[in-house]
Amino acid sequence: MGLTNSEDEPDEKSFTSVEDEKFDLIYPAKIRKLSSIFWTPVAVAAKAAELLVTAPDTGVLDIGCGPGKFCLLAASLTDGRFTGVEQRSDLIAAAKQAAIELEIAEVEFIHGNVLEIDFAAYDAFYLFNPFEENIFQGNKIDRAVPLSPGLFKKYTSHVSAQLGARAIDTRVVSYMGYADDIPSCYTCESTHFGDDLKLWIKEREYDAELESLKVLRSYHGSRGWSPPRKR
Repeated sequence: MGLTNSEDEPDEKSFTSVEDEKFDLIYPAKIRKLSSIFWTPVAVAAKAAELLVTAPDTGVLDIGCGPGKFCLLAASLTDGRFTGVEQRSDLIAAAKQAAIELEIAEVEFIHGNVLEIDFAAYDAFYLFNPFEENIFQGNKIDRAVPLSPGLFKKYTSHVSAQLGARAIDTRVVSYMGYADDIPSCYTCESTHFGDDLKLWIKEREYDAELESLKVLRSYHGSRGWSPPRKR
């Protein structure tokens, strides 16, 4: 599949919904119908990849990669190496099959839990609201994995601590949501797509005690402001 990147920031005019529909044909119908809610849009993936890959062979971890749409697109558009981790075996199978059909080599897909992943093996990170299913009654992919508010807190706290342990200047891109996973030692450096896509860069050392006291963020995105979550 021919994918091209522009020097200009992609927007809804350069990558229409038709482009997403075309790309999504690589997946089985059951997975394809979830794309508009759960999988990264083509234009967003292109911009996120540009923000994350700052040098050849930059290793990027996509946490909760689903069927690998972001990793596949990003690997097609940059010189980075992309790894996705996902708990659902059918989505990992679809991601691996898509990589074969698209002949994309610079991707790896891991069937596993984020708690089992060594964050130190990666240079940058991508998060598209990977744990939201645990706290919302609607908008669930399926019931194939355990979901609960307790797991939301466990996973977001773990990811926050792991990101906090990474080197100064580490880059994280988040798409949608409150960025509960991003520790306060990271600063939001830029926003895109109505503030739904955010680039975070680590600027200071992580302080676990301070982290436990931080004020929860409000969410500002294309739909406007939402108040902070309750703990």
